[in-house]
Amino acid sequence: MKLKITLITFVLCVCSSINAQEISDTSFGKGMINFVAKDSSFSVKFAPRFQVRSISSWDHDGDQYGSPEHNFIVRRARLKFDGFAYSTKLKYKIELGLSNRDISGANAYNRNTPRYILDAVIMWNFAGNWELWAGQTKLPGNVERVVSSANLQLIDRSLLNSRFNIDRDLGIQLRHKTKLGVDFLMREKLSISQGEGRNVSEGNEGGLQYTARLEFLPFGTFKSKGDYSQSDLKREQKPKLMLGFTYNYNQDAVRERGFAGDYMLRSDGSLYETDQTTIFADAMFKYKGFSFMGEYAKRTADNEIATELDGVTPTGDVVLTGNALNVQAGYLFKSNYEIAARFTTVNFERITETLPRKQYTLGVNKFVVGHKLKVQSDISYTTINGNEDNMTFRLGFDIHF
Repeated sequence: MKLKITLITFVLCVCSSINAQEISDTSFGKGMINFVAKDSSFSVKFAPRFQVRSISSWDHDGDQYGSPEHNFIVRRARLKFDGFAYSTKLKYKIELGLSNRDISGANAYNRNTPRYILDAVIMWNFAGNWELWAGQTKLPGNVERVVSSANLQLIDRSLLNSRFNIDRDLGIQLRHKTKLGVDFLMREKLSISQGEGRNVSEGNEGGLQYTARLEFLPFGTFKSKGDYSQSDLKREQKPKLMLGFTYNYNQDAVRERGFAGDYMLRSDGSLYETDQTTIFADAMFKYKGFSFMGEYAKRTADNEIATELDGVTPTGDVVLTGNALNVQAGYLFKSNYEIAARFTTVNFERITETLPRKQYTLGVNKFVVGHKLKVQSDISYTTINGNEDNMTFRLGFDIHF
């Protein structure tokens, strides 16, 4: 409640001070408030957004599909602030989540409080093509995860992402880009982080998490950072391609999926620790309204089965190891309607006792103002261990100021 009152007070203060600022020209989709201080010592863009959707799901009972289950949710409701402070070379981003799905996950390691903070990061361009990031934000993992949930081609991310991504964490990142030719660009990203996900406030359990990513853009950069936005809304007139490779090592990880999942707690109150490694290979391609994204992920662990202090007795927790493949493609018509399709397969190690899954998804989108105002729908058919299992239809609406 105190945080909500603080947020409302902040927004009112910003609104009341607009007349004392140099206000930038803005329009829908470019921020509700967008201004620069008179002395150019800082800037602020305030851009709230939310996503609402309905979900209808049918489970297969062996002979036929049963009665559908319906659900209506506010999937995301967020407040985003970004700009520069003191110098245009020192940028910042703050993003807060307000929906139940955004703030859930309270535990003893974040003082059993809602997880309001998504991003709180500063980005310092300290020399040439070098940037230093510090704070809480997304790690340089698989491309699908780093793409904002505001810029997705289908209603939500794939099974690969939900089972294997490395998401947000607290730490530092070093980023650099190198020209390898007239158009050929290489980007290098390194990160050292806490390893337990966002909003952890009670020290660091286990070891640190190390992430390295290389990106290759042989045909130059995409328009409007389109390599990290799904659908070819800019209708690239020349082929654009990004190839990415990520290596992630979470030393002495204490959660079932490294940054997420249950803490692997022993009966004496201590935490089971094991090294976890995740690798990603992905690609993004766009050309004249056509878009393609492909990803492969694999997670391994030194000892998947969590044990008590004796090193023999299982605690019941198991690291979610295995691999996944995800491919999706879409075509945007001149009417700004788009059709898209996705195929995902997830295979877990036998030791996890989790059955393999395949999912086929077909979607139709209408972009009113790009990703800022859109209506999306998709239908997914999911099988578990090769058997018919589930049909899900989703309809979503997005508005981003």
